[in-house]
Amino acid sequence: MAAITASMVAELRGKTDAPMMECKKALTEAEGNMEKAEELLRVKLGNKAGKAAARITAEGVVASFIEGTTGALLEVNCETDFVTKNDSFLALTRAAVELIARNNPADAAALGALAYSQDGFGPTLEDVRRGLIGKIGENMTFRRFKRFASGAKLATYVHGTRIGVMVEYEGDETAARDVAMHVAAMKPVALSSADVPAELVAKERSVAAAKAAEDAATATAAGKPVQSPEIVAKRVEGGVQKFLKEVSLYNQAFVKNDKQTVEQMLKERGTTVKSFTLYVVGEGIEKKADDFAAEVAAQVAAAKQGA
Repeated sequence: MAAITASMVAELRGKTDAPMMECKKALTEAEGNMEKAEELLRVKLGNKAGKAAARITAEGVVASFIEGTTGALLEVNCETDFVTKNDSFLALTRAAVELIARNNPADAAALGALAYSQDGFGPTLEDVRRGLIGKIGENMTFRRFKRFASGAKLATYVHGTRIGVMVEYEGDETAARDVAMHVAAMKPVALSSADVPAELVAKERSVAAAKAAEDAATATAAGKPVQSPEIVAKRVEGGVQKFLKEVSLYNQAFVKNDKQTVEQMLKERGTTVKSFTLYVVGEGIEKKADDFAAEVAAQVAAAKQGA
């Protein structure tokens, strides 16, 4: 039997994007014949999508697309950071965000039904997604997207591939792009204090009240004077108002000039922001805590056993 070397496994992985151990198995079965191993992988990988679809996709990329006053923002998830650099995965992402802007799909299912072919897969976007799951060996999902077509101007900023912002505005394009960059950095949750979701305000008020109660208990235990209920109430409300300023776009200090707020900067430059959307890859997804060193060690041990 031909010896299967690490360089052979790396070469086959480079050709197919298949997982390392799958490449090792295919080469072993093909007795070192690279072409035969590649054919074996193409047959086997088609059956991997079902298993991969159950795995957590907490990594990924955010992409944006603008054409005139129509645009889209999209988050596509995968399992590992390595796939976010895969050309086929990135091509799928670029195609999907453009399809959203041009076709206005109602949801992920409607998006998947749109016509698209890539890498020998098709004729729909969903067919390509499933095909690439098999080819690459990782699950990937269209997690969320938003289409913009209100007639307002659009500005976008994508930081790396993990943070994406779209801003609807009227006025100066440079000012709007600066706002998009600011949103990516400071992550406000609303335009103004009045727009902050009620549940967030209630949560912050509860935290402030609990902190005040804890301080009162500490003072009592130490034999120190306890503040009156009126003063405590003012402290709680002060904490809430501070929170509202910190999370509302207009009240935040502008990242390029902390001497003025975003609202002051926009007024100075004759620009109005109508809305913004911020996507951060994996936000809210519970990630699996993998021990990478242990995983590598397990793969090496398995490779030695199979040698």
